Amino acid sequence: MRRPLIGITTYVEPASWGAWTLESALVPYDYVRAVERAGGRAVLVPPSEDGVEEILDALDGLIFSGGNDMEPDHYGAEAHPTTRGTNPARDRGELALLTAALARDLPVLAVCRGFEVLNVACGGDLVQHLPDVVGHEEHRAIVGEFSEHEVRVDPSSRIGDVAGVVKSHHHQGVGRIGDGLREVAWADDGTVEGLEDPDKRFLVGVLWHPEAGEDLRLFEQLVEAARTR
Repeated sequence: MRRPLIGITTYVEPASWGAWTLESALVPYDYVRAVERAGGRAVLVPPSEDGVEEILDALDGLIFSGGNDMEPDHYGAEAHPTTRGTNPARDRGELALLTAALARDLPVLAVCRGFEVLNVACGGDLVQHLPDVVGHEEHRAIVGEFSEHEVRVDPSSRIGDVAGVVKSHHHQGVGRIGDGLREVAWADDGTVEGLEDPDKRFLVGVLWHPEAGEDLRLFEQLVEAARTR
C-alpha cells in the first residue's frame, strides 16, 4: 500500500560537512523520523514562491517546521529587540505554500515557528517576546536546548488526547488569533500552545516540538488525514 506523502518545510542556511560549506536546505531529521514512524513518507520542501501548486499536487499532507522568528512586517508590527535571525525568503515561501494548502484543505500540522506562520497566514499576530508577558523564560530556558513543561488540551478538540509534558524552545507566541482558528491547548502560564480549525479536514498548530519526543499521536493523526484524503 502506498504511504501518504508528507511534505516537510525546510530552510536554507550555510552548512558544513567534510571539506564543504554550502547553502543547504535543512530540517532536523527528527521530523522525517516521526513521519516515517507514523506511517507516512517524508518529502523535503525548500522555501519557494514558485511552483507552489505543482508542489501541492504531489503531496497528501504538510508539516510546517520550526525555526527562526518571522519578519514582524508580515503582521504589521515593528521589530522587538529580541526578534532576530529572520529569513524573509522563507517567510514568503511558507506563507505562499500555506495559503495555497489551506485553499485546498490539505492536511497540515504546523510546529513552533509553523504554528506562528499559521496564525499570521490567517490574519493573526504574534507576541514577539513572551517573557515580557508571562514574566519568565521557561519556554526557552537555555538557547539550543529543549525546555519541558505541561500543556492542557481541550478534550473536545481533535487533539484532545494529546497532553502532558512537552518539549519547548520558543520565545514568541500568538497574540490576536487568526480567522477560523480556535485555541485548543495552553501552558500553565496561559500561553496558547495549540490551535485548530475545526472546519478543515486536519489543520492543527502546536507551539511545542512533538518531533523531539516519543509521542507520535499528532503525526499519526496527520498521516491518517492524509491517507483518507
